[in-house]
Amino acid sequence: MDILHITPENPAPANYTAGYFTGHRGTRIRYGLFRSERTPAIGTMVIVPGRNESIEKYFETIRDLNAIGLWVATYDLRGQGGSDRVAKNARKGHVRRFSDYERDLEIFLEQVVLPDARLPFFLLGHSTGGLIALSAAPRLSNRISRMALSAPYIGLTGQAFSEGTIRTIARSLSWTGLGGLALGKDQSQRGFEGNPLTSDPERYRRNAQIITARPDLEIGAPTARWLHETFKAARRVTSQAHLTRITIPTLILAPVLDGIVPYAAQEELSRNFRAGQLVTINGGRHELLQERDIYRAQALAAIEAFMPGLDGGLDLSETAA
Repeated sequence: MDILHITPENPAPANYTAGYFTGHRGTRIRYGLFRSERTPAIGTMVIVPGRNESIEKYFETIRDLNAIGLWVATYDLRGQGGSDRVAKNARKGHVRRFSDYERDLEIFLEQVVLPDARLPFFLLGHSTGGLIALSAAPRLSNRISRMALSAPYIGLTGQAFSEGTIRTIARSLSWTGLGGLALGKDQSQRGFEGNPLTSDPERYRRNAQIITARPDLEIGAPTARWLHETFKAARRVTSQAHLTRITIPTLILAPVLDGIVPYAAQEELSRNFRAGQLVTINGGRHELLQERDIYRAQALAAIEAFMPGLDGGLDLSETAA
């Protein structure tokens, strides 16, 4: 079986290599490096995906970034996509410690991106990927020039119970040795109508087709441990003490109709984040890069203006002292 799943409906970018690297504690992590045909390249975008996403879901976005002269390096988070699972039940969305995600990112930068990609390096993190980026950012300032965070996972909304209730349940189960229990419904068969992710039926259908063809790329509901670890990380990274340690100029792409992460939480993050700048996408849902063109184009335009640092970007200095 090929490392990446490619179909006529979801073609891969033209020039790429794919493989595996060994992440933290020996976990095998699937990655792809996609080269722009423009020369000289203006840098490399490192994409850190969200929960239950795979490299294939980003083919379209990777082609868009390649077209403006950016190489792209991305990988599947541990426990999902084409990377090793970390729970005995492969359907469970699990992580033992949130820091495992951060170490995987750092190893990816050291072993794949730094030797093989083009400087300068930028980072695009979606949802859980945005949380990972925020958490690791104080240690990345000598490697990552700028970051964009799409709907960073710093809070939770749209669930049957309040975030506070879910937080309490997840913490209690984790502390009593039941962190491996899945919390919530398996949404793998959820239809387009009423979904909180995107208002674009064609991109939603395309992403569903990827999973229909390769169901092994998908996971189900998160475990109590995953929720506990990510809630702890979200509380830590949104503290003023942590935010003041981030010196990488950062773009926060916040969809107003986000049904997963509260827009108000993203707005609050930007207010307390000296190196951060908020770009509001009115009408957009959680997955901005899978959204209708009217919303997706705004996100891509903001990224293009900001990332290379050309023409002043969005008026942020390269160092936020």
